[in-house]
Amino acid sequence: MGRFSDLQTALDRAMEEQGLWPADSPWVHRVAETYPRHQFAPPRLWRWTGHEYEAVDRTVDPEDWGRLLYAGPYESTVTQVTDGLPTSSLSCESVVADMLDSLLLQPGHTTLELGTATGRNARLLAAQAGPDRVVSVEYDPQLAATATANVEATGGGVEIRVGDGDLGAPAGGPYDRVISTYAVETVPWAWVEQTRPGGRIVTPWGRLGHVALKVSPDGHMARGWVQGLATFMASRSAQGLTWEEVRDAQPAILESQFSLGLGPLHENANALFGLRVIRPDIQVRTAATDDGRIAWVHDGRSSWALIEDDAQGQAVAQQGGPRRLAEELTSGWGEWQRAGAPEVYDFGMTRTPEAQYLWAHDPETGPRWGHREQTGDVLAA
Repeated sequence: MGRFSDLQTALDRAMEEQGLWPADSPWVHRVAETYPRHQFAPPRLWRWTGHEYEAVDRTVDPEDWGRLLYAGPYESTVTQVTDGLPTSSLSCESVVADMLDSLLLQPGHTTLELGTATGRNARLLAAQAGPDRVVSVEYDPQLAATATANVEATGGGVEIRVGDGDLGAPAGGPYDRVISTYAVETVPWAWVEQTRPGGRIVTPWGRLGHVALKVSPDGHMARGWVQGLATFMASRSAQGLTWEEVRDAQPAILESQFSLGLGPLHENANALFGLRVIRPDIQVRTAATDDGRIAWVHDGRSSWALIEDDAQGQAVAQQGGPRRLAEELTSGWGEWQRAGAPEVYDFGMTRTPEAQYLWAHDPETGPRWGHREQTGDVLAA
């Protein structure tokens, strides 16, 4: 294990040098050192080649396997690929630390985790909360079995159940803390119901960031601020079509100039997050190319756009499907500007039994965007 310990030390040092270990939660650094990533990683990891995921086996190439596992503070490690798509991972160390810090977990807190994966996060939670204080729910029976073995090998004290994380685990509630390791578009009301008044829910939202919500004293609302940026996998039940699948189903192309330009999409994280809030069903992925920049845009169902810089530096959009997503992004940009161009940490979320909405600057007086649970009506600024 010496080679992996050296890699762990290098990652720890990088986290330290970049100030990524949370000062207000020193326990996070301690338990992450005690339970390193290689203790929970499967023998086969997956690396993106630019075209597909290829397997990296520990028995064949342990050096490469270790480098993939400890690539850096902002690098996650794909641990499962299904039908060519990643379906489970070890989250990047910086995000693990940030989300645990946001949870404000104390010894003795009963804790519900949604999305067990390899079991490492459950192990870290239990190291702080104490034995038999953590319940973790995993959708995939095979992952649950592997996680159970990992947790037992590192001390036990965690109950791992197979089930739909969106439903929570009512038999063990109410909980002082709830944390999800997968992204949701709408925070399940079951999570709020299963959290004690005054308790805290930390979850990725929109695959771009995570929020921390505090449940009101009467249990009828949960509210809190966005805590940071990161990319997360969606729940198995919520995964829509890929960009390629949407494009292949809607091959008709309309070409036009993209007046917004690719700069705001590729270079401004605050603007991209704001567009995610204002146009929540539109997914955007960007990349730099040898000739400029490119953006893949789709709604997961029926419409897509491909936006590229041309030789003159102008952005051109090709689009298919019933919606014109490039124009919707331009409109969303204008709405974000009119709201005062809020940055990531200016946003917050409120969840009630009837609705979920995100707001900027102030939960009562700021602009808000969201939907009503039962009617599907859109709430807008």
